[in-house]
Amino acid sequence: MILILLGAPGAGKGTQAQRLQDKHGLVQLSTGDMLRAAVAAGTEVGIEAKSVMERGELVSDEIMTGIISERLDQPDCEKGVILDGFPRTEAQAEALDLMLRDKEMSLNSVIEMKTDDVVLVERVTGRYTCANCGAGYHDSFLKPVEDGVCDKCKGTEFSRRSDDTAETVRSRLQSYHNQTAPLLPYYKGKGILKQVDGMAEIDEVTQQIEALL
Repeated sequence: MILILLGAPGAGKGTQAQRLQDKHGLVQLSTGDMLRAAVAAGTEVGIEAKSVMERGELVSDEIMTGIISERLDQPDCEKGVILDGFPRTEAQAEALDLMLRDKEMSLNSVIEMKTDDVVLVERVTGRYTCANCGAGYHDSFLKPVEDGVCDKCKGTEFSRRSDDTAETVRSRLQSYHNQTAPLLPYYKGKGILKQVDGMAEIDEVTQQIEALL
């Protein structure tokens, strides 16, 4: 199975991808992780990517597709994968289609997690984590039982991501709508686009995704 989860920043794609990975043995393929791994391993495409990055340039769609191709050939991907962070544009989607076709593979499903921008801004800007164990909390939705004390490790130090500001989140949302949202009609035209309510409770979103799969 080859699956893509689409949705705006903060929609919960990472959480749902982890659940699919745990239940079905699918491998979540993060473009950032794959890129770093290919460079570290010194693969043919990794060497090319390293050269591009050292020049301060962006890695091309061709290189990124090549890295995904190499990764799909590894044994742990036999049960299936969830693509995380790729494709982001229609050109990347077309490149992915060609690469999969060469491998006699195809996308099984593209699931859009539909969300509301206003609520997402609140969801993202309210996030914080325990600096000791990494447990996640939220100002409105998930506070520690004892104020200022982590439920899991009893730590009292917490941190927030520097880019989880309202201004930054709105900018990321705008980039998503401008660049990635056009993928929706692309995949709808192929008959593989499905949708779930990304604003529902986490467990309910999981159930919706399972029902579609």
